[in-house]
Amino acid sequence: MNKPVNKTTDRKPLLRRGWGGFFEGAVRWGIIGVGNVTEMKSGPAFYKTENSELVAVMRRDTKKAADYARRHNVKKWYPDASALIYDPVVDAVYIATPPNHHARYAIETMRAGKPVYIEKPMARNYAECLEILKVSEETGMPVFVAYYRRTLPAFLKVKELVFGGTIGKPLMINIKLHKPARERGKTPEEMSWHVFPEIGGAGHFFDLASHQFDYLDFVFGKITNVTGIATNQSGLYPAEDTVTAAWKHESGVVGSGSWCFVVDKSQFTDEIEIIGEEGKIILPTFTHGKVSVFNKNGITELEFTNPEHIQMNLVKQVVDELRGIGKCVGTGVSAARTSWVMEEIVKDYYIEKEID
Repeated sequence: MNKPVNKTTDRKPLLRRGWGGFFEGAVRWGIIGVGNVTEMKSGPAFYKTENSELVAVMRRDTKKAADYARRHNVKKWYPDASALIYDPVVDAVYIATPPNHHARYAIETMRAGKPVYIEKPMARNYAECLEILKVSEETGMPVFVAYYRRTLPAFLKVKELVFGGTIGKPLMINIKLHKPARERGKTPEEMSWHVFPEIGGAGHFFDLASHQFDYLDFVFGKITNVTGIATNQSGLYPAEDTVTAAWKHESGVVGSGSWCFVVDKSQFTDEIEIIGEEGKIILPTFTHGKVSVFNKNGITELEFTNPEHIQMNLVKQVVDELRGIGKCVGTGVSAARTSWVMEEIVKDYYIEKEID
């Protein structure tokens, strides 16, 4: 059933000014897809951030939707996404479903005249990202994507160190992310959606490496050239499990990386190494450990504390921009660039699978 866009609310809605605009009072959020990521990482940020309220949630499982609403003190819950999107009490929508639903719900939300904040990766593929951006331009509704490492203390400090000359002129980047297989010994029905390309676009690489490439885009500018090799070494699931890549940023910095999701736990590695003319910096992406700086002064280790809810700093930026205060660093435009990079790296693997 088609639902009309509500044009009358109990207060002034977003004023459309292209990519700008503002709300009067608090921004009232609805969340589509209240799964695990919304329990601690993101959900509470929407009702703990100043000038932000969480007023409605949606999950197809009605019992789980109701339970989430009760535990997080949310007044409304729905089993249907459209009902939440067209609820006049909802000003903006956070889409926290698996990626195969991102584009559809984002487009419906923007056509309803509401901004969207989308979980990463932005969509299953670059084409879907472009469709989201097209509708954003048509409707004037802003798109934000949950690449929250752009706002975390350690990652901001590393950017400051790089541009402050701590390691001299930056030259190259090496990424290593090697993890044991959680899927070993499981049936396909027991596995996470992350290893099924029809849902996630690819495998764990899309889910995890997207954070790394987005951060490097933030520090060194967009990637202009990229190539990669993806393969499945274990046969545990349909998606790729081992990836290598090389790339170049518009700033001239070059990079290489390796990702493997089927190693023994003793081989676990999580690091981004940034090499300059006068030193290097090593930081983890996912373990939130120490940042190590190597230069003429020796070795310095830096520790940082993240917000209780890891997305809170980024959510605050989104809320502030919607209220006309500053700009958020996690945009749909930059997120689409990251999706293009990842797709370029794995594309040959999926072309070969289609041929087979």
